[in-house]
Amino acid sequence: MTHLKPLASGIAFASAALFASAAHADDQTLDFGVPAWPGITVKTAIAEQLLNPLGYETTTQEIGLQVIYQGIESGDIDAFLGAWLPAQREMFNPRKESGVLVDVANNVDGAQMTLAVPEYLYEDGLQSFADLDDYRDQLNGEIHGFGAGSAASEILNNAIDNDTWGLGDWQLVDTSEVAMLSAARDSISREEPIVWVGWTPHWMNLELPMRYLDDEKDLFGENNGESEVLTLMRSGYADANPNVVTFFEQFTFSAEEQSWMIQQFGQEERELDGVAEQWINENAERVEAMLADVTTTDGDPAWPVIESQLNE
Repeated sequence: MTHLKPLASGIAFASAALFASAAHADDQTLDFGVPAWPGITVKTAIAEQLLNPLGYETTTQEIGLQVIYQGIESGDIDAFLGAWLPAQREMFNPRKESGVLVDVANNVDGAQMTLAVPEYLYEDGLQSFADLDDYRDQLNGEIHGFGAGSAASEILNNAIDNDTWGLGDWQLVDTSEVAMLSAARDSISREEPIVWVGWTPHWMNLELPMRYLDDEKDLFGENNGESEVLTLMRSGYADANPNVVTFFEQFTFSAEEQSWMIQQFGQEERELDGVAEQWINENAERVEAMLADVTTTDGDPAWPVIESQLNE
């Protein structure tokens, strides 16, 4: 196993209030917008640990999702690694159409969001949305969500309003991600019925015995909630920095890898830089592929610079 010497990540967190009054970002600095989501936070740290030694200055601002999109539009944010589609389409589509942003790549292979149940309930026969109403009494007519105002809440409330799949007399119990998963974990510990909004990548896929329900009506999107997690860049920055675009075109992960990142940083509460360094150390071949045809700011090949910081 190789070990990575400490790399300066250059992470600078800013409040939304400070960001809102900030001047336009310096085009020489790559400014990341990061919501308080563990997987996006770790991926951004990995990107910084790879780009900083190449000569790129970076900053990271922890701000809300809407503020990130506004920042891309205003020129204060240059990159965002968590554009989950179709869930964020209302924020993404207008800015894509206006040309203020470009979607560089889907950086997670295998992302999905839909309803989930414990494995024992799935094996009992609750395997699709069409089966839900047969289990209404066992489930108390409740679906557990992770927060009012989320895209998932909007989807499920519309399904209830329209009596889709017979959900007209159901209730969405919207709390928070922590409370929702706590309810799922507690129910599983007692082998009781529960249905909740699940998604991958996330640590729940590693720690909970769970299955996703089939949905022929694709309420959560095509192919039963199949999702993309896009890397977005501000068009002006992308045009001025094609080398960085090349890097992000190749900066991709599997859903399982990002689930691990979320588990280690969000669940195990490990130090951010340590989680990012571990992934780099254990995936040297992947890192080399990410840096193919990428150069330093001086025009030298990128991979030898990173490779030189890996040692036995």
